[in-house]
Amino acid sequence: MSRSLNLNTSEIFERNQDSLKRIKVNKGGSSSGKTYSVLQLLLLKALTEDVLISVVSGTLPHLKRGAIRDFNNILEGCGLYNEKNINKTDLIYTFQRGKIEFFSADDVTKLRGPRRDILFINECDKLMYNQYVQLAMRTKKEIYLDYNPVGDFWVNDIIGDSDVELIHSTYKDNPFLDDAIIKEIEKLEHKDKNLWRVYGLGLDGKIEGLVYTNWQECNSLPNDYSKRFFGMDFGYTNDPTALVEVREYNQGLWVKEHIYSTKLTNQDIGIELKRLGIDNRVEIFADSAEPKSIVEINRMGFNVKATVKGKDSILNGINKVKQHDMFVTSDSKNLITELNNYKWTEDREGKPMNNPVDKFNHALDALRYSIMMKYGLNKGRIKSFGIG
Repeated sequence: MSRSLNLNTSEIFERNQDSLKRIKVNKGGSSSGKTYSVLQLLLLKALTEDVLISVVSGTLPHLKRGAIRDFNNILEGCGLYNEKNINKTDLIYTFQRGKIEFFSADDVTKLRGPRRDILFINECDKLMYNQYVQLAMRTKKEIYLDYNPVGDFWVNDIIGDSDVELIHSTYKDNPFLDDAIIKEIEKLEHKDKNLWRVYGLGLDGKIEGLVYTNWQECNSLPNDYSKRFFGMDFGYTNDPTALVEVREYNQGLWVKEHIYSTKLTNQDIGIELKRLGIDNRVEIFADSAEPKSIVEINRMGFNVKATVKGKDSILNGINKVKQHDMFVTSDSKNLITELNNYKWTEDREGKPMNNPVDKFNHALDALRYSIMMKYGLNKGRIKSFGIG
C-alpha cells in the first residue's frame, strides 16, 4: 500500500529539486531555509530511490546542533521519526529504499572512505578545498552545498562552471520564518552593513578580525627572484602536512602552496620534494616539534631546518609576515581558504583579542615559519638537525 509524504516546502526546495546540474550551490543569508530545504529533498530521495546519501559538516558538534537537529525535526513533522531506523553510533538513518549518513569532515577515514550517490556539505565554507575534492570525487550523482557568504573561499572558483547551479536565497524566501527572527535580521541593516550584506541579503561579505589582509592573488610565481625558500608544517591523521614556496621579488613575497594532504609519511614527503625539484641547496623551514621527521627527511638529501621558537613566537611570526606585501597564486586553494578564515579570537563583546583562533592555520603556519626564520629576529640562530 502506497502512502504520501507531506512536506511544507519553499521555493528553495523546488529550485534544488528542479535543477539538472550535478552541483547545486545554495548561497544565502541567515534563516533562508536553504539547509532545511535540502534536507527535505534528501529525505524524499531516500524514501523513493536506492541511494546512499552523505551529509557532511566541519565538525561533529556543529553537525549535531545543525543538520541532524533539523533532519530530526523534519522526520517528526512527517511522522517518520523511528529510533529503530537510526544507528545512533554511526549516525545512519535507514528508510524504505535509501540511507542517509551524517559525519564530520575531521573524520579522515570517512573523507577517503567508500563512494556515495549523493553528497550534501552543510556550511561548506568550513571545509578546506582538498576535503571537498576527496568527497566530491567519491560521489556518483549529485552534490549539494550551502553556506553563508561571510568571506571569499574555494566555492567561488566553481561557481560558473557548466555543471554548477547557483541558488541564492534570503530570509524573505522562507515563508515559515517567525516575525521575531525577521525583525532581528532586519535590525542588522542599521547596525552593521557587513553583517547585513551576509546574513540579510545573502551577498558576499568580509570576515571581521582577519589576521592577514596584506595579500592578493596572482597567476603564478615569478621566474626572476632574489630569494627562494620553503616552509613546512607537519601533520598526519587529522591535520594535513603543508608545504609552501616563497620567492622574493620586487620588494614583495610571492607564495605558492605545493602540498596540503593528510596521511603523508616522511618518505612520502621526500618523494614529493624530489618531484618538485627541490635539492639540498634550498632551505625548508619546518616545525621544530618534529625533530625525528626533520632528521629522516634530511637523510634523503634535503635541507630542512627547525624553526626556533620562543616566547610569543606566534605573534612575532605573524607580525613579521604582516610586514611584507604578499602575492598568492590562485591555484593555492587551501592557503587562500586559510587566509580568508584565519582570524583573531574575540572577547564576549566581539572585539578582537591578541591571539589567533587555532584553526585554518596549517599552510599559514608553514608560511610563518619560513618568513620568521628568513627575515625575523631569529636570523642567525637557525638550528639544523644532522643527517647521520
